[in-house]
Amino acid sequence: MKNYNKILTLFILWSSVFAFAQNTLADKKATPETQNLYKNLWKLLDKGIMFGHQDALGYGVNWRMQKGRSDVKEVAGDFPAVFGWDIGGVEKDAPGSIDIFTFTDQKKFMEDVYNMGGINTVSWHADNPKTGKNAWDKTDVSGTVASILPGNVNHAKFKSWLDKVAENLSALKGKDGRNVPVLFRPYHELTGNWFWWGKGNCTPKEFQELWQFTFNYLTKEKNVHNLIWVYNTSDFKSKEEFLESYPGDAFVDMVSFDMYVMDNPVFNKSFVENSQSQFKMMNEIAKEHRKIPTLAETGYEQIPYNKFWTKTLMEAVGNYKISYILAWRNHGLTHEKKMHYYVPYKGHPNEQDFRDFYNLPKTLFLKDIQTPNIYK
Repeated sequence: MKNYNKILTLFILWSSVFAFAQNTLADKKATPETQNLYKNLWKLLDKGIMFGHQDALGYGVNWRMQKGRSDVKEVAGDFPAVFGWDIGGVEKDAPGSIDIFTFTDQKKFMEDVYNMGGINTVSWHADNPKTGKNAWDKTDVSGTVASILPGNVNHAKFKSWLDKVAENLSALKGKDGRNVPVLFRPYHELTGNWFWWGKGNCTPKEFQELWQFTFNYLTKEKNVHNLIWVYNTSDFKSKEEFLESYPGDAFVDMVSFDMYVMDNPVFNKSFVENSQSQFKMMNEIAKEHRKIPTLAETGYEQIPYNKFWTKTLMEAVGNYKISYILAWRNHGLTHEKKMHYYVPYKGHPNEQDFRDFYNLPKTLFLKDIQTPNIYK
């Protein structure tokens, strides 16, 4: 009996240590609201998968900048739980991001999300610091990442960019006067080669140094303590590839990948098969490194398949526990006269399947996470 009691005591102690490790952010000085959000993200893994939508409050397929509107809400009767944004352009003092509203508008949207109990996530399509062109520019990509690391030619410029990122993210305040926590996903889709920080455009070591410098500069030099750091890949074939550029557990809070449907899932099962393969590997990594896993971007443009949500997407996720799924934006008609959207709008043929998706016990929208307050 004495040995049993000793074993039980050790088990309880070990469990407490493990739980504490799970809920400890990379930024040891994170604000109380940010710490509470992270702890609740862990708890929500057992409740279901949150649904997110990029730029959900700013515009939809047939509307722009109308207060209180959201294509998700108009179809499902509820807002997303997670709201995606991007700060590309902040580094060059642009009036707004690469999307259609200003940074002033975006700040208000993000504060509204926090005030109503939702979650904000931010990516950063930063310009190429070597060429001055956009994030996708690779005309002179060789040495771009190296050039912004300490001691190199573009380092001072890059620090000035991070100063602006810090100013933007620190300015977010809720009606309670607190800093708004943000799931920050810089240098995303790093296993792809389409961004200047992507695979083949820098070495894994250079990427690690870039991430680590960004983390240290924002948290230690600029005192930005409202961020949860999200490591993000695109396609990967092995755990080794996923982790090749991983900056270390001390600099990451969540792990994720992005994957879109490129072919009709009725005839092509690659989205489900590839997702399942990647979820299996990421799930093992998340457990080994004690990080929260998620699907940071996904979708099927124009959704021309009426069972995308309840069949294809749910089969892709399977039984894996992930934090959230974020569908890309509902821009509507682009300058190229192309319809660009990833969530059904009122009147779209895919409406009913999305409502059925909303009603699944496993999916969580804003109403599902508002009580209790995830920031307390």
